[in-house]
This record gives sequence, C-alpha cells and structure tokens, in this order.
Amino acid sequence: MTDTVNVPEVFDRKRRRLVRDRAYARANGKDFLSQIMADEILGRLDLVKRTFQRALIIGLPADGLGRELETRGMKVVFADSSVQVTKTMGGILCDEDRLPFADHSFDLIINIGALDTVNDLPGALVLCRRILVPDGLFLAALIGAESFPSLKSVIMEAEGDRVSSHIHPQIDVRTAGDLMARAGLALPVADSDTLNLNYSSLDRLISDIRDVGGSNIMSGIRPAIGRDIYNRMVLGFDARANTAGKFSEIVTILYLCAWAPHPDQPRPARRGSGQVSLKTTLSRSGEN
Repeated sequence: MTDTVNVPEVFDRKRRRLVRDRAYARANGKDFLSQIMADEILGRLDLVKRTFQRALIIGLPADGLGRELETRGMKVVFADSSVQVTKTMGGILCDEDRLPFADHSFDLIINIGALDTVNDLPGALVLCRRILVPDGLFLAALIGAESFPSLKSVIMEAEGDRVSSHIHPQIDVRTAGDLMARAGLALPVADSDTLNLNYSSLDRLISDIRDVGGSNIMSGIRPAIGRDIYNRMVLGFDARANTAGKFSEIVTILYLCAWAPHPDQPRPARRGSGQVSLKTTLSRSGEN
C-alpha cells in the first residue's frame, strides 16, 4: 500500500462511494459509456496472444466483464469503491489507491471508468504494478480531458460571476502515459477515442453522466445548481441546439495499456519515435 498521507484529497471518498452506489442502482453498469469502454477493452484483450489465469476487475460494468473472462477460463476477483457493486458480485470494497491485495496476485488487471476519480492516481498505478505478476497486463479505460466542453460552457454562462466547479478535473492522454511510466509499468501506451454525441434534452445528458458515476464528488463545499441556474442552463442548451433540435457534446475516452516489468520484455523506444498503435502493441507484447 502506498503512503497517501501527504497526497491532497481532491475527491471526497465517502461521496465517491455514494455516487458510485447510485450510478450502479440506476444502470447496473450497463450505461452506454461504460459499455463502450468495456467492449473496447475486451476487443483489445482479444489481440493479446497469451493466456491469463487470475484477473482483477474494477468498475461499474464488472459483472458482464467478469462473466466474459470466466468463459475464457480465468478466475476473477472484483473490487470497487461502490458497496453495491461489491455486494452484488462478492467483491472487495476498496479504493484503487488502497488496494489490499498481496504482491503478484494477478496476471491481468482491468479498470473501467474509475481512475479519473482516484485521489492518488500515481499511487494506484504503483499498486497495480506491485500486485501484477511479472509480465502481467494492465488495461484501463476512463473519461479524459476535453470531455463535455459544451456542458461546461453552458454551466459557466448560467452561473455568471458565481462560477463553481461541477465537473471534476480530468487527465489527458500524454499525462496518462507519463503516469504509467513513472509508476514503473513497462511498455506504457495511452491512446484516446472521441465520441461525438447528440442530445435532445439537457436532462438526458445529465442522466448519462450520473449513470457512469460522473456526479460531483469534489472535496469541500459543493455548491448545488439551483433552479434559477438550471433554468438558464436549459436556455443555453436550447440556444446551442441545431436545426433538428439536437445539442452536440464531445466525450473523450482514454485507453491505457502497460505491463508489469519482466527481464524478457523488449526495451521501450525513444519518446516520440512510436509508429504503431495501441492495438499493435498489445498484439506484439503478448507474443511470449
């Protein structure tokens, strides 16, 4: 376990559990954003030409992912900060920066949609490296920086001079790759996918954010959006709608891949010299 004493608590841990409980109660991890991330991770796992035996899954869509991995002969352990997720699946209740597992417990770790709200993200990645066996695989998907720009703009305009933080800070693809390298993970690769979404109502957009556990969990005072501000948000939403009455929004999803160090792994190339995609890296790295 890493020392998190001196790490600023950006996110309220109790609030995070509550929000993830509510998100799971709403959608059971089957919201469309979680499903996109889970399906893509499984597709990338299919490219790895090796067999895994012990997997740790973290995230709201863990149930469906677990069943799929079990059909592939893996023993699956579930963990999450959500009480409802862990109760439903008989998993371990914990935060990612406080994983309670022994070193070298798993040869595969999958995290879906949770790493963007971890207080000590570098520490969480270090723990993943420690609990992976040598040459074990780490895969993750999360909502990244530059997501929800239209909603952020609508909120800022509606609040006027009283702007507050309602959407938590997010990391970009370069930072994600750097953090994996700093954590000692080998052959780190991060890439992103941009979703262009259209919404006919502000309520539908907010509902999708809540379903994926994206409600405000920032520490400290969390100013609520009052009725007056919300009504102004609706007006801003309608003003941005196209001729078909649709409001355009962007969501960026980051996909992370890295391996626990092993002496037989190829040496990483010089930064900036990469000429292959994450999918190609997955395929080649699994050829052992």
